[in-house]
Amino acid sequence: MGSHRELDRALAYYCAPSLVGIKPADLIAWPLTPEAQVPVAEYAAALEARSICLRILRQGRERCLLLVYRPRRLAEQLSCPAVSDMLAAEGYPVDDGIEAMLAHLSQRLCQEAFPHEIGLFLGYPPEDVEGFRRNKGQNYKLCGWWKVYGDAEEAGAFFQRCDRCRAALCRQIRAGRSLPELFRAS
Repeated sequence: MGSHRELDRALAYYCAPSLVGIKPADLIAWPLTPEAQVPVAEYAAALEARSICLRILRQGRERCLLLVYRPRRLAEQLSCPAVSDMLAAEGYPVDDGIEAMLAHLSQRLCQEAFPHEIGLFLGYPPEDVEGFRRNKGQNYKLCGWWKVYGDAEEAGAFFQRCDRCRAALCRQIRAGRSLPELFRAS
C-alpha cells in the first residue's frame, strides 16, 4: 500500500470536504513505509499551490496521522470565540497562531490516544465536541461525519453536503484523475 492512486482514493474518500474547502481540516491514517511517504511529499508540494496543506501530526510504528487542511479556513475556525476558549482551557497557545496550535495538537496526540479537542480543528461545532466529551461518545442525536449533540438538523444538512462532495471527488478519481491534477493551480 502507498501508491499515488491509493493516496488519491484515501484523500478523496476521507478528506474531500477539506480538499474542496467546506471543512477546515480532515484526518487520515497513512502507512509510514518509504514508498507510502513519496506520494505524500509530492502531493504536499503540489497541493500547497492551492492552499491545501498535508501535515503529519503523529507517527506510530507503521502509520502516521496525516492532517489535510486549508490554513485560512483552519485559522478562521480556531479564532471563533467558543473554539479558542475551549482550546485555551486545554492549554493551547491560542494567541500564537495556527502553527503553534498545530504543534501543540501534535504534542497532545503523542501524549494521549485522541484528545477530544481535535474535533475543533476538524470543524466540529464546539457543542458537539463538548457533548462528546461529557457523554463519552454516547447519547448523541445524530452520527455522521461526527457525533452530534447540538443542532442535528443543521449537522444533517452539512453531512449531506460532505457526502455529495465525497461522491463527486471519488467519481473523478475512479475516472482516472489525480488530486494534483484536479487541484492544479490556475
